[in-house]
Amino acid sequence: MNLITQVGSEVAGESGASPSMQELSIDARIDLLNQYQQVRNESCSLADPLGAEDMQLQSMPDASPTKWHLAHTSWFFETFLLRKSLSGYRVFDPDYHHLFNSYYNALGQPFSRPQRGLLSRPDIEQIFAYRQHVDRAIEQLLTEEDCPLPVGELLTLGLHHEQQHQELILTDIKHAFSINPLLPAYLEDLDGDDDPDVRAKGLTWLEVPEDTYAIGSDGDAFYFDNEGPAHQQLLPAFQIASRLVTNGEFLEFMEEGGYREPRLWLSDGWAWVHQHGREAPLYWQKRDGDWFQFTLGGLVPVDMEAPVSHVSFYEADAFASWAGKRLPTEFEWEVAAWLHRQPDALSSANMLEKRKYCAAVESHGPAQFLGNLWEWTGSAYLPYPGFRASADAVGEYNGKFMCNQMVLRGGSCVTPASHIRISYRNFFYPYQAWQFTGIRLAGDPV
Repeated sequence: MNLITQVGSEVAGESGASPSMQELSIDARIDLLNQYQQVRNESCSLADPLGAEDMQLQSMPDASPTKWHLAHTSWFFETFLLRKSLSGYRVFDPDYHHLFNSYYNALGQPFSRPQRGLLSRPDIEQIFAYRQHVDRAIEQLLTEEDCPLPVGELLTLGLHHEQQHQELILTDIKHAFSINPLLPAYLEDLDGDDDPDVRAKGLTWLEVPEDTYAIGSDGDAFYFDNEGPAHQQLLPAFQIASRLVTNGEFLEFMEEGGYREPRLWLSDGWAWVHQHGREAPLYWQKRDGDWFQFTLGGLVPVDMEAPVSHVSFYEADAFASWAGKRLPTEFEWEVAAWLHRQPDALSSANMLEKRKYCAAVESHGPAQFLGNLWEWTGSAYLPYPGFRASADAVGEYNGKFMCNQMVLRGGSCVTPASHIRISYRNFFYPYQAWQFTGIRLAGDPV
């Protein structure tokens, strides 16, 4: 498995021993258990505002019920760790192996994704009992059993996997609530900006010189296999925007007929606009001549200074064409983010821990590449040179999706800060907009 984790250097035993024989130290086990408990508790906290009926909702095939997310993340630990590594482990329910498998075909036929919302049984109380069963077993594994290095690697992968589903819990319930005519709020008292008069920074262009740059990760901290191998990439000189495109700027595009001008759109994008009757970003509504936006806090007026969110790749590309610019490649984005990174980039970023649950005005400090919104790039999701998926079931995690999808970078307001890094490669289909996605422009040097 092409995964590197921080626990790799915290092993006991002879340095010449193979990774499968090296034991995790007591300190490494305690650290992993603390991380595990924090991540698992966070998932339950995100479900706290929801009732049992809410957690059953599935509003489209791309989304899943909250209840399913809570079960599937437990299934991951049970399937890849506990069944193999905890002696005498008792499976909670054999039927769950089929019900909560997402797409691991090597482990059997998964339950139909578009029909996950039909699984009224097991009920939510049973799902929480399942989580507690798995949690107790993981604690036993880390405190009572032999723990070779691969156990720590798989556990770390499982934690980052659950953090991905924490994002999905919020994005999926937002989409489901947006369909309800009552427009219910996930939380009524979402945190807003501290300064009600804050305004977006003026857009400036960051210049990046032509050079050969290191791309990807081969470091000593965790990264997904699709972020490697690290390699060199020759990039011509380019410029990239210091901030994301705002709602006000996107409204100009709309008012100048952006959704009606075929020359701005890719062929598939133009067909998508007509098929779905799109005239504005997802979650925008016009009422009495004014634009409103559905958020996890309910329906609110569109903040023209905040970054435009929930746009598809097609919309992002069309806006860039209208603006006389383009989307950055994923390599340009990564290099620019590294060159302009700040020591406090994560602490200042609008991420899950800030509990805003919406894109906030980028008003203070230097260019911020992390948080707020996943940023579309112009790069297709393809393997890096030398990439090979592992031969086991975990190899299905990323590699098999390297077709017909586009890369996004940077994380969003619902991404955990401990989950993101500059080399992180997210990927979605060009039509998808229910994730917290936004636009950063790029172009050739002046």
